[in-house]
Parts: sequence; structure tokens; C-alpha cells
Amino acid sequence: MDLGIKGKWALVGGASKGLGLGCASALAQAGVNVVMVSRGAQALEEAAAKLRTLGVTVLTVAQDITTEAGRAAIWAVAGGPGKNFDMVVTNAGGPPVGDFREWDREAWIKAVDANMLTPIELIKATVDGMASRGFGRVVNITSSAVKAPIDILGLSNGARSGLTGFVAGLSRTTALAGRNVTINNLLPGAFDTDRLKNTLAGAASKTGQSIEALAEARKKLAPAQRFGHPDEFGQTCAFLCSQHAGFITGQNILIDGGAFPGTH
Repeated sequence: MDLGIKGKWALVGGASKGLGLGCASALAQAGVNVVMVSRGAQALEEAAAKLRTLGVTVLTVAQDITTEAGRAAIWAVAGGPGKNFDMVVTNAGGPPVGDFREWDREAWIKAVDANMLTPIELIKATVDGMASRGFGRVVNITSSAVKAPIDILGLSNGARSGLTGFVAGLSRTTALAGRNVTINNLLPGAFDTDRLKNTLAGAASKTGQSIEALAEARKKLAPAQRFGHPDEFGQTCAFLCSQHAGFITGQNILIDGGAFPGTH
């Protein structure tokens, strides 16, 4: 399917690996020029080199997207679109796992800053330009824990739920939806990423079970009986960024192999 977005510009956070890289790769396959952001310069450059073979422009910003300085570096990247991105995929590493009794105020502020306020800052900086041009797509990578909270992911549960509530209101304003600017959230379940490995390690530490046993048990929670692959996640992201998805906004799209048992 031609997604109708060839030649446009996308900003993708956490793009050196995992779900962020899956999204950046799928967009590049669709002919989109990409600004990839991640803190690890070496992994970022290696990932970007592979995407450049697809014939698109790929720029890299080795910065922490959750900081003001990091975002300023994104807007100033040489040869890029500045704040005039056609698509923004917000994605930052999730906060650590643990017991809520161990988290002080600083831990909560850091989680909210990274997983709620940073996406809001990126949205604020870009959506008015999108509206003025009559096209824009924002996709926030959140978590299936927004629908089915996981006890050891309390920091993530809280911060991402806050973003979900914010997006629910903003995405439905006629100033954006009426100008072909959509904002949606992608909620990954168990995907084969470093984040999942860290979560399993945290659970192993808490329960005394092996990581391998926990991984097998986690797979069985989904009717698909496996973990997701970042590439299939990326293709869903690319569709939401496409010309064909203009009537989808304010949605929380769960990608979890059928693990969530509810109807909505």
C-alpha cells in the first residue's frame, strides 16, 4: 500500500533500537525523511546508516529528548525541518520498575517529565505548524499498562495515563482534527525489546524465578503465544502516520497479541 507520505519529514524519539527503530524503519520504507533521536550516539549512527540505504534523508541527534537542551538540538539540526515536522513519534525510555514504597518525589517527577511532559512539549512545538499546512500526525508510544496496569510499573502507569488523558482532550479539538492533524497513542504489549528484558529482570528479582521461566509464562498470557516484533509495531505506526488515517484520532491502539481480555 502506498501510504501517501513520501518526501515528508518525521521526528522519531528513542530511534536507535526497539520500538522507536521499528517506527523509523517503517516510515523510511514509506519514503519519509527521518530525524532520529537517541542518547547513544554509536547505536544511533549504526541504525541510521541502515535506513539511509532506503534512499531517504536520515539525520541523527544524539541527545536526551527529555531535556530542554536535547529538544533545542532537534529543532536546530542542520538540514532538517526545524519545528516543521509532518509527523512526530514520541518515545522515551520508561521509568524503572520497582515497589512504589521505594520511589521518592524525585523519581515521580522524573517519570512524569519523561513520559508525560516531554511528549506534550514535542506536541506543543509542532502541531500548530502541522495545522497551518493541513497535514500532521502525532503518535505517542505509551504502554499496554495504561489499560492493564502492572504493579511493578507504577511510575510508568501513572505518567503514561496522564499523557493519555491529555491527548484525549487535545486530539478532539477542531483546531487540529479539523485541519487533518491527528494524535493517537500506540500501546505495546510484550515486545521483544530491551525494555521487556529489564521488566522481566525486575520481576525475577522480586519473585526469585528465572528470567527464562518468566519469559515463557509471559508469552502464554497472549493468545498469539509469542512476543511482538518491533517491525510489526513500526508498520502500525507508519499507517497511523499515513494519508489514509486522517479519520483516526484520539485513539489508544493496543498491540498485544490479544493479551488484554476486555472489549475496550
